[in-house]
Amino acid sequence: MRYELFISLRYLRAKRKQVLLSIITFISIGGVALGVTALLVTLSVMNGFKSDLTNKILGTYAHIVVLHQTGQGLSNYTGVQKEIENIPHIIASAPFVYGQIMLKAGDNVAGAVVKGINPEAESKITDLRRNITAGNLDTLNGSKSIILGSELARNLGVVLNEEVFLISPMGVVSAFGFIPRMEKFTVGGIFNSGMYDYDSNLSYVSLQSARDFFNLGEKITGIAVKTDNPYRAQEVSLNMQEELGFPYWVRSWMVTNRNLFSALRLEKITMFIILVLIILVAAFNIVATLMMMTMEKTKDIGILKAMGATRKNITRIFIFEGLIIGVIGTVLGCIGGFAISKLLDVYQFINIPSDVYYLDRLPVEMQLGDFLIVAISAIAISLLATIYPSYKAGKLDPCEAIRCE
Repeated sequence: MRYELFISLRYLRAKRKQVLLSIITFISIGGVALGVTALLVTLSVMNGFKSDLTNKILGTYAHIVVLHQTGQGLSNYTGVQKEIENIPHIIASAPFVYGQIMLKAGDNVAGAVVKGINPEAESKITDLRRNITAGNLDTLNGSKSIILGSELARNLGVVLNEEVFLISPMGVVSAFGFIPRMEKFTVGGIFNSGMYDYDSNLSYVSLQSARDFFNLGEKITGIAVKTDNPYRAQEVSLNMQEELGFPYWVRSWMVTNRNLFSALRLEKITMFIILVLIILVAAFNIVATLMMMTMEKTKDIGILKAMGATRKNITRIFIFEGLIIGVIGTVLGCIGGFAISKLLDVYQFINIPSDVYYLDRLPVEMQLGDFLIVAISAIAISLLATIYPSYKAGKLDPCEAIRCE
């Protein structure tokens, strides 16, 4: 062991007369540990929030959607489907009809979106079949059945096998004026995606029922597409746009939800910067500790210099000491951050309002990269904090330091 490191370790154990110095050292270690813990827990929660949100979005909507640029729907969609499925990285595709409606059950009315689907094809694109908590997706086959989101069903006050009316704003004009189109459907299932926004606004009927309801004939609104890697969806959608050309409009889930994920990314960066300030405060504690240590060890420094220690040797002693404080604090912080994040992930004891945050619990996802970046940053800040007091210690004149001895 280098003697500078040996002396640094020895200085961390204060004498009885220097208890205050020892307490300040522990406070410095605790400050670094607290900052690292807070930063790691926050980043893990932000990662979990983004990951959980992504999974729920991809579990409800397709990776890529193909629409008609004029908004008039697709007529010869079977040929387009075959062309799409021949494009590399495409796993499956499914036609759908999409429209705004009103739902009425008794005295309860709610605005919603209805999606006409083929149950078998939809099961290859989304997790709808898995998300159904009551009833069955197959009830959509050949019947006037509707699948409602759990929150939407609660708002309407309906349960399985009860009747609801679909009301379209696109009605017909009669001798009595404008009459909205209305049809009766039976609740054949209730799904829970885990996202309040979807569960309170989305409903499903069969593809043919949606066509009849919106008077589309043989047309559909668009084609939902699933890729082998959702994170390559944007690249695949650009290739698909080139293949299909006009009048088709291709967009990926990344483009559709761009604003949401941009906000999450910005929030994560902002939280990182804010919480790094906690580590900077701890770094000032390290500066104060080393400055006090320099004053307390003035005689020791003078004796070491008289014995042949150079300015660099003395500087290294105090750099090592500040670095040890930073490393111990960082290690404790990483352990604390891992432990708290693991507890949040396993026990989920913090619930959040789902109508505000889209989710009903606090998700956690720990990433090794975040731990490495935070640990390296904390140690680097601690190292920078040692430069000035170590430089001052190295400049002490040995004659002045021990002239009263």
